[in-house]
Amino acid sequence: MRFNQTKADGPPSLAVLHISDLRRLAALLIFHALCAWPAYSALGSTRADLDRDWQFRADPEESGEASGWISAVPSGTQSVTVPHTWNIGRLHDYLGVAWYFRQFEMPRPPPGAHLELHFGATFYRARVWLNGVELGSHAGGFTAYAFDVTAHLRRNNLLVVQLDNRPGIATIPGFAERGSPQARYDWWTYGGIVRDVWLTISGPAWVQRQSIRTEQTSNGAVVRDHIFLQSTFSKPTPIKLLATAYGPDNRAAASDSRSLTLGSGGTDVAISLALREPKLWGIDHPNVYRLAVQVANSNGEPLDEHTDTFGVRTFEIRDRHLLINGERVRLTGIARHEDSPWEGLAETRGTMQHDYDDLLDLHTTLTRPVHYPQNPFILDYADRHGMVLIPEIPVWQFTAAQLSDPKVLALAEQQMGEMIAQAGNHPSIFAWSVANESATGTPGGVAYFRTMRDFIRRIDPGRFVSFADDTLPKLERAEQSAANEADFLMMNQYFGTWHGTDAALGPALDKVDRLFPGKMVIISEFGYPGFYAKDRLRADPNRIHTLTQQMPILAARDWIAGAIQWCYQDYKSPRNLWPGESQGYVDHGVVDENRQRKPSYEVWKTLSAAVRLEANWVGPAAALPARFTATVIPNSQQDLPYRPLSDYELSWVLRDEQGNPLARGQRHFDKLAEPVFVDEALPTGNAPTAMGHPFRRLVITLQAPSGFTAAERTLEWTQQH
Repeated sequence: MRFNQTKADGPPSLAVLHISDLRRLAALLIFHALCAWPAYSALGSTRADLDRDWQFRADPEESGEASGWISAVPSGTQSVTVPHTWNIGRLHDYLGVAWYFRQFEMPRPPPGAHLELHFGATFYRARVWLNGVELGSHAGGFTAYAFDVTAHLRRNNLLVVQLDNRPGIATIPGFAERGSPQARYDWWTYGGIVRDVWLTISGPAWVQRQSIRTEQTSNGAVVRDHIFLQSTFSKPTPIKLLATAYGPDNRAAASDSRSLTLGSGGTDVAISLALREPKLWGIDHPNVYRLAVQVANSNGEPLDEHTDTFGVRTFEIRDRHLLINGERVRLTGIARHEDSPWEGLAETRGTMQHDYDDLLDLHTTLTRPVHYPQNPFILDYADRHGMVLIPEIPVWQFTAAQLSDPKVLALAEQQMGEMIAQAGNHPSIFAWSVANESATGTPGGVAYFRTMRDFIRRIDPGRFVSFADDTLPKLERAEQSAANEADFLMMNQYFGTWHGTDAALGPALDKVDRLFPGKMVIISEFGYPGFYAKDRLRADPNRIHTLTQQMPILAARDWIAGAIQWCYQDYKSPRNLWPGESQGYVDHGVVDENRQRKPSYEVWKTLSAAVRLEANWVGPAAALPARFTATVIPNSQQDLPYRPLSDYELSWVLRDEQGNPLARGQRHFDKLAEPVFVDEALPTGNAPTAMGHPFRRLVITLQAPSGFTAAERTLEWTQQH
């Protein structure tokens, strides 16, 4: 199976020194087939796509550098397009070193131009050379990084990337399972250039990034933006800066301009914009703003433009409850690995779009979303579809010794800092997670959490910090664990399999309640690992049993603000497989690895709905129905999930046997706080049909203001003769 593939957009790119220079450079680049750079007649951003025309070769003997591969493409390479992983096909289980090569021609940039080479993500250890010069290295497989290549570009260029996907005791992710010798982590080790590669060009002053945070006031909202500028000016030079916030309707909502003097290096500019009557971001009303920053020289000629999106909203934890914009919510969702048989970790937009459309269909309003930083496409999707996220770095089942290792701590800070710099503007992000199922109940684990929490609060003080823990019911005292210092608890529980019997769940939750009486709890993982079943046929029925039995137990605890099922799809794994298997796809999803839905898909969809819809024909069974009734039943605060519902639309359409509409209607609900009863008349008439008897199909749909279907019922009536 393969979905329609289009490449995901990367971060906003940079604009040009002068428009005429850009046009000349773009035309030459197109001619030399680097990529189709657009020509602009006004301010804009420019990015050269480098995803095509790569050559790949594995290096199991690790002889490539000694053989001169950094400056010449070896024989025996394979043509590939990135995103790419070598762990699809014959090298599916290859752990080791491999190389990527990209040749391209490029004209000389105009004087003063600044060019950067960007990698969306490469797994895992990367070294990068351009024309035989080593640009640098990077450790980590899920965050973006870039190099200044202005001084190294020639007319004929060779870009070389060496990658090593082997885990180690001090890599993140790394050897795991809390001490098993050289045990691999739960998901597959996909080596490669797993996200986009691109080149950007700007003038001698450019926006490196923005950090946008909002604050609601009695008069509206204040947007506080830190603009991180860079320049290569050889002497102090005046520039003009214009920042404009655009509303969800794409109209300018506020702006501010500054005149600055820049020298060589970095400058942090802080601005504040006032928004009157802002449209808040929320689950049912995911209003997204964008903030565009333009940099120009003293004559007004453009040097750069940079745009990021943001939202105006508040997340609060109050009395062990989660509030969004002052309203209490209880949320549910499902996690998803970036994994498929056709792309592995090197996902394209088609796969991500398909899967997250499924997550939306499953009423996902909360997700972690998995153990590592996400593709920008997924962050944007969550923003625009009202999903609340708790992103995490892949510190998975680390020992106390690993958590105490200065190398691990430095790498964790690097990965967390990169993730926050790249993802921190997204309104969908509620909190950051610093670990999963690791030794956080040890002195070393407590020290690790404190260090990471304090690090995050310095760079993103407005968000909550926690970690996923699977040992909370085993504690004797709250002070034993770093959980006591987290802003809220994230509890992984697999009662019915790993953690004990089904019956032990309630007592375990009550113990956590006693240990942490002031902490809100989110169930960050629960579900059913299929290999616990006696055979494959019983795996999904057991999963359904777990979901249906445990959701009411979770809902009954008022202090549980959310529950995240593990997980959406079966994913490639070196562990937790069926007996006799050493590799394959772990049975843990509501769809299989090919996205074929299991029966548990529809069960979870029902369990995670915030509103129910009941409908019935009215009248004698033998007569053509003249009426129908429908009852819209929103969940209450005693249910999981729950959220206040507003601006919902109930619509219905009656069709004959050939699908022709006979009647339709709709009703709008400003608020849905209590059950609402609807009674509608239908047209009657017994015109002959091809079937020889009357037939009616009634479809009733409750639609959220964001456009997705919150509930739907179909009634069919036929009279046999």
